[in-house]
Amino acid sequence: MDADITPAREPLSVLERGLRLFTDVRSGEGLTGIVMFADVFLILCAYYFVKALRDGWIAVSEVAGLSQVELKAYTSFAQSLLLCGIVAIYARLSARWPRRTLITRVTLVCISNLVLFWLLQPGFLFTNLPGAGVAFYVWVGMFGVFVVAQFWTFAADLYAGERGRRLLPLIAVGATGGAAFGSFLTQHLLRSGLVESGMLLLIAIVPLAGSILLTRLADARGPVGGMRVERTARRTPAVSGAPAGAGALDLIFRHRYLAAVATVALLTNWVNTNGENLLFRVLQETLREDVAARGLTGTVAVRAFVREGTTAFYGNYFFWVNLCALLAQALLASRLLRWGGIGAVLLLLPIISLISYSSMAVLPVLGVVRVTKIAENATNYSIDNTARQVIWLPTTTEMKYWTKPAIDSLFLRLGDGMAALTVLVGLQLLHLPTWHFALVNVALVGCWLGAAVVIVLEYRRLIPAGTPSPIA
Repeated sequence: MDADITPAREPLSVLERGLRLFTDVRSGEGLTGIVMFADVFLILCAYYFVKALRDGWIAVSEVAGLSQVELKAYTSFAQSLLLCGIVAIYARLSARWPRRTLITRVTLVCISNLVLFWLLQPGFLFTNLPGAGVAFYVWVGMFGVFVVAQFWTFAADLYAGERGRRLLPLIAVGATGGAAFGSFLTQHLLRSGLVESGMLLLIAIVPLAGSILLTRLADARGPVGGMRVERTARRTPAVSGAPAGAGALDLIFRHRYLAAVATVALLTNWVNTNGENLLFRVLQETLREDVAARGLTGTVAVRAFVREGTTAFYGNYFFWVNLCALLAQALLASRLLRWGGIGAVLLLLPIISLISYSSMAVLPVLGVVRVTKIAENATNYSIDNTARQVIWLPTTTEMKYWTKPAIDSLFLRLGDGMAALTVLVGLQLLHLPTWHFALVNVALVGCWLGAAVVIVLEYRRLIPAGTPSPIA
């Protein structure tokens, strides 16, 4: 693991003195830090341009015999199945390509996919191409998890050890800022009528392309700048060799710490996706009531109203989520980590989720669900996001590139799969009302808290040693 080699007595630049408002920035770290800040800002901005469109598109997609809530849940499960193969391919590519090349090529593939889906959007080349909305929903889910996970793998590798604990909270401000700006701009563009929702796909290409340039710049500079990378070093793979045995999953299940991290990732997304499905269900019920109240008739008119209404709701919803997340990240995350340690930042989200779903169980109406989901997701995207990056600091480079993408993508999407199973059992077999789904989440949060405590205890033990120990 790289040592913190920041010169101890060199004076701080004006930029570094300004950045110290957010965290402990030392001499030489400022410029690369702000490049990484801007990099993740652009990635999350691009993601939120397409995320609201994803929910609007799936709302007008039809599969015989399935409600929109069921279709949304089962489509999320399909993501987990596809990611099994993608994670294995990514691990092998990381053993062949330098990290700069790896990130560049993966991002370029995503850009080409945005152009493809722009051509397939409803009402452009096709009125409503069967399966296109489902394919887009699957792709956005994988894009949002995998590209973001790829950035944080790079950041955790670039900022190792003590430097990572200081600077990752600062970079996370860029993530929440990009998400807030992306959702705000989406809301503004759609409300003003300057662009139709499908144009967001092309707009997202601009920040995504910019993130490639910033990633390459940060990799060339190194954590404190002035580190000119030799030609031979630029050709060195992100990790040496390839995963042994069963690969990333084998490595995860052989280490208590990694297994606990994977368990928390699965439970976090299971709970969160259950909550998103609950919100979507209540929203669609509200929109159907609005359709009846307005007296709208005709399939085209109803679809247009539901699609635009869903997109507009989520644009506004994501704006408030990310604004609150930005404030929490900028003002609280680094201070909580410094004063309360890993336990304070890792246990906060499950506690808030417990309060949120208890409230939804008592009063499952759109206003309550919206406010409590904003509180939960704002914490998830800020303070808990910081925790999810910091817990990788005791791990090796091989663990970061082999197991972090697997956990941040495959296990998160397995959480979606479990949420889909929850919908199947709850709606099709048990016919549960909305508030019962909130009670299911209350029970899951209890398990989540237990696994999070294991991480906290293992983290405190491992930080001096720096390497997770195998399961006995």
